[in-house]
Amino acid sequence: MEAGTVSVEGGRGREADPLKLRERAYESFIEGLLAREFVPGQFLSQRQLVARTGLPLGAIREIIPRLESEGLLTTVPQRGIQIAHVDLNLIREAFQFRLFLEKEAVALFTVSASDAVLAELRREHEDMLALAEQRVLTKEEEARAQAIDWHLHDTFVDALGNGIISLAYRVNSVKLRLINQDRYRIDGRVQPVMREHLKVIEAIESRDPQKASQMIAEHIDSARRLALNV
Repeated sequence: MEAGTVSVEGGRGREADPLKLRERAYESFIEGLLAREFVPGQFLSQRQLVARTGLPLGAIREIIPRLESEGLLTTVPQRGIQIAHVDLNLIREAFQFRLFLEKEAVALFTVSASDAVLAELRREHEDMLALAEQRVLTKEEEARAQAIDWHLHDTFVDALGNGIISLAYRVNSVKLRLINQDRYRIDGRVQPVMREHLKVIEAIESRDPQKASQMIAEHIDSARRLALNV
């Protein structure tokens, strides 16, 4: 079967589902953004996005309003599409959203998470911390540490089992990762990040929602201050 077609009754083919094309175009754009193929403030044309995604111009045009509503890009007359700037307003709003959501999410996670899940979260953090204490990490190991960092926060929110919240959180996470790339990275900071996370995990293990919320708030505030001060 040719790429971009699906089988239908009678053996005929038709173009791929427009909804799936839009989702593929959206995911490809986000991947490019997080891979720094596009950088904050950069201007792009729709044709450049077609080249990046390998998807039809129609699908690209259809995702632009969604990306604009999410605050990830802006359409500028006569100039094209501009990737969102990482500025003080974005930093403040993204971290405030994160704080409000994660404090509640971690409180609920504290009373619902299984001991096995908590043990696995602790193990991967302790292993990474031990490695960082032993020697200078490679780029690949720092990337793994960053994935561990993001995974912990995603786990709290995904455990809510609320698709609407998870979607909104995912969009905000893209903004936070842009801020991370532009303002501060985990490179050279693996030890303090892992230690802060372990304090959060310890609070969750105590099954005290208020303590866990306090620990995650302190961790998020630490990252916010770092982003604002760089």
